[in-house]
Amino acid sequence: MEHFLQALLLGLVQGLTEFLPISSSAHIRLVALFFPHANGKEFDPGAAFTAIIQLGTELAVLIYFWKDVSRIVSRWFLSLFGRYDRKSPDVRMGWLVVIGTFPILIVGVLTQKLISTDFRSLWLLATVFIVFGVVLGVFDRVGRKQFAFEQMKYSHGIGIGIAQILALVPGVSRSGATTSAALALGYTRPAAARFSFLLAIPAVFGSGLFEAYQAIHSHAHNPYSWADTGAATVVAFVVGFVVIAFFMNYIAKRSFMPFVVYRIVLGIVLFVLLGLGVIG
Repeated sequence: MEHFLQALLLGLVQGLTEFLPISSSAHIRLVALFFPHANGKEFDPGAAFTAIIQLGTELAVLIYFWKDVSRIVSRWFLSLFGRYDRKSPDVRMGWLVVIGTFPILIVGVLTQKLISTDFRSLWLLATVFIVFGVVLGVFDRVGRKQFAFEQMKYSHGIGIGIAQILALVPGVSRSGATTSAALALGYTRPAAARFSFLLAIPAVFGSGLFEAYQAIHSHAHNPYSWADTGAATVVAFVVGFVVIAFFMNYIAKRSFMPFVVYRIVLGIVLFVLLGLGVIG
């Protein structure tokens, strides 16, 4: 029962934080720090568990933006055979998502070992929370906010795709990095958030399925049963879907400032806890 409740809590955290610019991977790690652990080792939810519940939240994106995704994919595919106008905004968006995914795919494969070792420092996590909180705040403040989603240029899409690489560092936040880049390039808040979500679909599904396969194939340790993992994935999906709806409605009227303040405060709290030896 204890593991089942832990899994549900982690699924809830994943759903709440995946689509906000505050880093879901960092929050899952921070919550897991306070779970019972033995031999002085940090509790690890396991690669398979983390990857599978992440697929739950990404499925929420796919369903929420289904009209966009199905239209873009079908028109992009038809354009490959000359059966749809290749200059269409939907076809361009399809190529933007494809091209924008390559940077994180290549860097993610090349730096996989570094990400799972050196980048796990809690001191680095606290620093990243503050630094990229400030970055998001600055671009949200000074960005021109004049371009709509349909006006996305190839050069801008590639730039945002390169910014997505930063999400490989725990604490940066995939949506935070890509949204900050889009705001810096002059896009409106809803346009920045919308492209960020669409750009994440192939990257997260790809990495999630790969990590789940690797963990299962190698019989990596998973502290949770399949029933626990399945329940957590359902929770992550349901909560994630609600959060997307809330976030898209919120960001159409308000700024990212609450998330900026949250990141900075959390980073400071982490520094204090680390300095006092409460967490190590």
